[in-house]
Amino acid sequence: MTDKLTDADRTELIEPLLANGWAMVKDQDAITREYTFANFVEAFGFMSRAAIWAEKLNHHPEWFNVYKTVRVTLTTHDVDGLSELDAKLAQKMDKLAGL
Repeated sequence: MTDKLTDADRTELIEPLLANGWAMVKDQDAITREYTFANFVEAFGFMSRAAIWAEKLNHHPEWFNVYKTVRVTLTTHDVDGLSELDAKLAQKMDKLAGL
């Protein structure tokens, strides 16, 4: 079972993500980030690669794509907030995006 992050976990796992471009979502215990790629094919390729990791982690993002932009929101609905899965998927997405 996945647990909601403690304050110490948030300091260790979420704060580095916030320093690297992620942001807290207003009125929700979630993080969000917008990725911009050169074109639609690169954006869609990123989403395809991220989808494979989401499936491996059994943790799926909320995301929105228009042309070369992908907006991602991560939260763990089972715990009604952020969990280690969100941090892991965010870190993986940043690597896939070349950040």
